[in-house]
Amino acid sequence: MTRLEKLEREIESLPKGEYGRLRQWFLERDWEIWDQEIEADSKSGKLEFLIEEARDAKARGTLKNL
Repeated sequence: MTRLEKLEREIESLPKGEYGRLRQWFLERDWEIWDQEIEADSKSGKLEFLIEEARDAKARGTLKNL
């Protein structure tokens, strides 16, 4: 049995409350990882195209407010 399979069995056996806490932890962890990726992409310039697209849309008068 693989480590993942063992974890899956453990998760399936959790009481409802503990399962809910685990789900919340996973959600928070996913957001933390996503935030780190966005920050790294921003610092590296990978997101500059978004700024250019917004500037172009503003110049054309097609920029929409959120």
